[in-house]
Amino acid sequence: MHAPYVRYHFQDQDMDFTFGSVVLGSVSSGGAEIGEAFAAAARIADGDAASWQREWLKAAELAQARGEKALSGGHAVSARRQFLRASNYFRIALLAMLPDDPRLPRVAAMSRELMRRAGALMEPPLESIEIPFEDTRLPGYFRPADAGGKATKTLIMLGGGETFAEDLVFYIMAQAHERGYNFLTVDLPGQGLMPMRGKFFRPEMWKPVMAVVDHALKRPEVDPRRLAVYGISGGGGFAPQAAQHDRRIKAVAMNSCVVDAHRLFAAMTPVTSATPERVATWNSFHANTVKAVAWRWNVPLDDIPGLVEANRGFAFDPAEVRIPALILVGEGEYGNPEVRRQQEACLSGLANPRKRLVVTPLAEGATNHCIMENRSLMAQELFDWLDETLR
Repeated sequence: MHAPYVRYHFQDQDMDFTFGSVVLGSVSSGGAEIGEAFAAAARIADGDAASWQREWLKAAELAQARGEKALSGGHAVSARRQFLRASNYFRIALLAMLPDDPRLPRVAAMSRELMRRAGALMEPPLESIEIPFEDTRLPGYFRPADAGGKATKTLIMLGGGETFAEDLVFYIMAQAHERGYNFLTVDLPGQGLMPMRGKFFRPEMWKPVMAVVDHALKRPEVDPRRLAVYGISGGGGFAPQAAQHDRRIKAVAMNSCVVDAHRLFAAMTPVTSATPERVATWNSFHANTVKAVAWRWNVPLDDIPGLVEANRGFAFDPAEVRIPALILVGEGEYGNPEVRRQQEACLSGLANPRKRLVVTPLAEGATNHCIMENRSLMAQELFDWLDETLR
């Protein structure tokens, strides 16, 4: 899933995908600067997790220091922009960091605290929220479309198997806000640091999403007739599963659609063939990335093939999704036979006639997993469709 179809900087595919899609892709949302990104990349040893983490921590600390200086001088815009990038750089440093790394909770907390501080300097502010679910709370963010509190259209944004709520702020919040949408996102079980609270991914992901919808509909800013849910990566299964079970959702978008996660993982040769002997030959960035994903499904880190069975039951029935639906997928990802099969099964099975599949092109640099490297095009396809659907 992390194959880069355009080479950006690194020879290692995982690292290059992450640099091109996650880091450079966030530039348009204020999550990075081109110069800072390439300055950090120039000092990173290809495929080495430790050097990746070291350089992004340095970049984060430098941006934070600049933000503190700006804030102390009364320069709120400069402080906000620096704090945003510092939040993202701390988050990027978490990539390929194993769950037993003592830095993990501290670095994640820094990313979240700096997002909170940046959000307080926005107009209207980005609000940190916590949504009750079972015996814990799902942390996240809400930003109203405007400061007046008028009920309007709302986007609930869901991530996938590796995301923190902060990722989704950088993925689409700015694009949602400039189009007049309320924005809401959270860490679901399995995401962020929720596994440290004993909350892992589970087959019935619609249940925590229903708690998020409960929260949204209690807010006066949210028009219940214009509530959309958009899921990326694994969220491309969580979102339609929620739409199948929760009729309060009025439109759903997937990037890309995951009809059956068990079949998708079973088609991933790097997962199914990941014996301990083979994993020992992987570089540290790739090995740590895959092990961290296993942790989120409550799979032992030395049993990567166990991800296949752990995903049994992560599925939905397209025929039971009766609301308008949009499927987005990058051209490169769509070239994978199992990915293509699941998009076609979803599209043909969806019950509502207002359904659409958009394959974004390699020629426009919109080809990778979740189309993170061209967020402008991704957002144009999504929001133009939503505007027409939620009139």
